[in-house]
Amino acid sequence: MNSRHDPDPNPDRAAGPGSRTTPPDPEWITTPITTSLAADLLRGALDVEGTEHGVLPHRLPAQARAQCADGQLAMAESQPSGVRLVFRTRATAVELDTLRTKMAYRGAPPRPDGVYDLLVDGVLAGQASTTGGNVLTQDMTTGAAKTEPGPVGTVRFQGLPDRVKDVEIWLPYNEVTQLVALRTDAPVEAAPRSGREVWLHHGSSISHGSSAASPTTTWPALAASLGGVELINVGLAGSALLDPFTARALRDTPADLISVKIGINLVNLDLMRLRAFGPAVHGFLDTIREGHPTAPLLVVSPLLCPIHEDTPGPGAPDLSGLGEGRFQFQAMGDPAEVPGGKLTLTVIRDELARIVKQRAGDDPNLHHLDGRELYGPADFEELPLPDQLHPDAATHRRIGERFASLVFGPGGAFTRATAGRPSGVIRSR
Repeated sequence: MNSRHDPDPNPDRAAGPGSRTTPPDPEWITTPITTSLAADLLRGALDVEGTEHGVLPHRLPAQARAQCADGQLAMAESQPSGVRLVFRTRATAVELDTLRTKMAYRGAPPRPDGVYDLLVDGVLAGQASTTGGNVLTQDMTTGAAKTEPGPVGTVRFQGLPDRVKDVEIWLPYNEVTQLVALRTDAPVEAAPRSGREVWLHHGSSISHGSSAASPTTTWPALAASLGGVELINVGLAGSALLDPFTARALRDTPADLISVKIGINLVNLDLMRLRAFGPAVHGFLDTIREGHPTAPLLVVSPLLCPIHEDTPGPGAPDLSGLGEGRFQFQAMGDPAEVPGGKLTLTVIRDELARIVKQRAGDDPNLHHLDGRELYGPADFEELPLPDQLHPDAATHRRIGERFASLVFGPGGAFTRATAGRPSGVIRSR
């Protein structure tokens, strides 16, 4: 698996997270990352694409990507939320070369760099960010976007324990990341599978990780850790839209436990009316059930979002504070149009509860969770949404802990002892 010994091509690399001290150079073993190697080392990706630099992990398969030309979806699915390199080694120093694409907004302060989390035998042992890479700048007033190319960057972790161990490098959830090469000071091999159940989750930008502190502290990653399961996160920022190709991707992905969080993006985009929403939900669930006929399947309705509780979309950015780093969203729809079929979060929650209750008579492994059980009015008072739409890092932790307690805990939809119980009931704390 390891190709050659190399001297360090860049002696000024950081010694560790946040440090610029140059340590003595190890005798590096370089492992170029190819598509075949990625199949052995990558977890959480549904596909990998070979590029001129290395490989690009994807969270939707090629067939799904070919069926939608939407730029927002293309960016979201190629941002590697929940994707991690996993290998076994006794190395004490690790470097990873990547080529990132970082988002920027014209007129706004620079966004923070994405974070790489290093876990040793499941315990967080280091964090780092890379430099260089491409910058995709978007003009929020016109929608125009421009990419400025940049060089490959490197993250380094050192001081790891000198013993055989399983190492995980979780990639930034908010930067498209091409993997170029892995360097270690000892050989690496593929880590054996953990044997834990696989949880496949689909949702919107909150599930994707928006505003979480790091890739292992998005709410799905936290919930997976607390629940003792392996995560595949198909949270797609701005793109949880009941697309048939996404349903087929979920259908075809091996998993033991499945959850779908539905609603907020449909309101944000004002994409459909109530008449279309119900059949679309049925079709989405039907498709998933074609590949997973008896797996516990949890439908989660939207978290509380006051701007869209009773006001339909579309949602739009409020750019008045962009220059000062303040960025908020606002609802632009007319509540008077709700009786005519326009969707709000209240309408969607009621319809999802009705659909799950109806289907659960023939599907005892289908479950429902009201999203306000994860983040509701009392939580909003304590931890308001900074941009009126997305939670902050502390709220991600709360949502993850709540999900783990309600869903993986006693009596939950993913509790093994209760996986076959009749459901369709909205659970309360």
